[in-house]
Amino acid sequence: MTLISRLFGFLRDMVLAISFGATGSTDAFFVAFRIPNFLRRLFAEGAFSQAFVPVFAEYREQRGREALTDLLDHTAGALTLTLFIVTAVGMLAAPLLIMVFAPGFVGEENGRQVLAADMLRVTFPYLLFISLTAMAGGILNSVGRFAVPAFTPVFLNLSLIGAALWGAPLFEEPVKALAWGVFIGGAAQLLFQIPFLVRRGLLPRPRLRRAHDGVKKIIRLMLPAIFGSSVVQINLLVDTLIASFLMAGSITWLYFSDRFVELPLALFGVAIATVILPRLSREHAAKTPEAFNNTLDWALRLTLVVAVPAMLGLIWLAGPILASLIQYRDFTAFDTRMAAMSLVAYAAGLPAFMLIKILAPGYFSRQDTRTPVKIGVIAMLANMGLNVAIVVPWVMLGLPGPHAGLALATGISALLNAGLLFRGLYRDGVYRPPPGWRTFIVRIAAAAVVMSVVLWLATPALAAWGDWPALDRVMRLLGLIALGAAAYGATLWVLGVRPGQFLMR
Repeated sequence: MTLISRLFGFLRDMVLAISFGATGSTDAFFVAFRIPNFLRRLFAEGAFSQAFVPVFAEYREQRGREALTDLLDHTAGALTLTLFIVTAVGMLAAPLLIMVFAPGFVGEENGRQVLAADMLRVTFPYLLFISLTAMAGGILNSVGRFAVPAFTPVFLNLSLIGAALWGAPLFEEPVKALAWGVFIGGAAQLLFQIPFLVRRGLLPRPRLRRAHDGVKKIIRLMLPAIFGSSVVQINLLVDTLIASFLMAGSITWLYFSDRFVELPLALFGVAIATVILPRLSREHAAKTPEAFNNTLDWALRLTLVVAVPAMLGLIWLAGPILASLIQYRDFTAFDTRMAAMSLVAYAAGLPAFMLIKILAPGYFSRQDTRTPVKIGVIAMLANMGLNVAIVVPWVMLGLPGPHAGLALATGISALLNAGLLFRGLYRDGVYRPPPGWRTFIVRIAAAAVVMSVVLWLATPALAAWGDWPALDRVMRLLGLIALGAAAYGATLWVLGVRPGQFLMR
């Protein structure tokens, strides 16, 4: 289901790139979309989910059905009230938020600030819809139902595709149709999950009580987790802020390159983390540390064996991917070159992005949200320092593509974040790598070298791609992906690695 959702996400991005290109107007939309999306990942998928799922698992394991229902009702009530207030304030303060998150727009003659503020008023309610959707998804995930929440984002993708193809001609400023696509997509996602909650008898009936113990515990766990689980998103927002001062199109180039990195991150990193968080929470509640260690070890091995070829594929094929999928009509060859630079930089940090997703549940499942927040603050400050250290000299030297420096800084800070998370789990004895890890890493490295050599020799120069028909581009790209995957997989097979070794038993 995650794969289906991400494929529709790719289709959505192709339609947006081809229909609107990389302009000041698209920069304004992506800022207006990124602000509520950032808050969604911060409060809903990030801090709220990481705090809610362990408490839900605790109530389900140790208390009765009545107590669990009471927890759901009061959590839904508190969440809805809070989100309604935040949404109302966000819509009223839209111009101020644009000044804060995209200060480079202020005072521009092309009016990106006003356009972004107008669209933000439409997109901000998405935060309300999608956060309640995230709660519904957390409930379903906690009872072992993963397919419905994983499929739900398809409705946002379909809504944006419809807005781009059929809604845009109805607006004087066509890009404004995308803002309404976000609004409609958020509502559709929430409505889609309600029947499945009803079927399980877990549909919350929002109620408010200030002294509810379960809600207070979720809030207590959630506050520090806001930083700990969402540092990558904060770093991306900082990138957007700085990119608003760079050449028009920089925000759009960063957006599309980030979206291509998001495919393996969501398909494997987020999907594996979604599966292991309820499992780790149950194993911690049941006091079975050996099972806890085995679950975390399985997730780390599976993540590494996938993250390395995904990283290499995106690095070696960055230009061909962009040229094959979105370099048409308004998205030019120049846009492809610029977006490829940031895609390579983001891809270098992909293993770290994925490991953060896997290691963080090792803390949240034990209701430890303080340690990740400390680590997250360190990584965030490092990212800010790296942004200045990399981008400022880049701009002063007049080198092309300073936006790629922002992506590089994000990847380096993610590596620091993942390293500190792992060190904490190892130091506290929560995770102990079983025997065989050294051999496993050597095999992965050998397969990575073979894959890199094969792709380096087989990939044509980027300049040639734009001259081929669309079908030829896509077929050549698919051939290269298959060749790289075959080289990687065959090398692992020769070295003794088998698919059955990655089954969770």
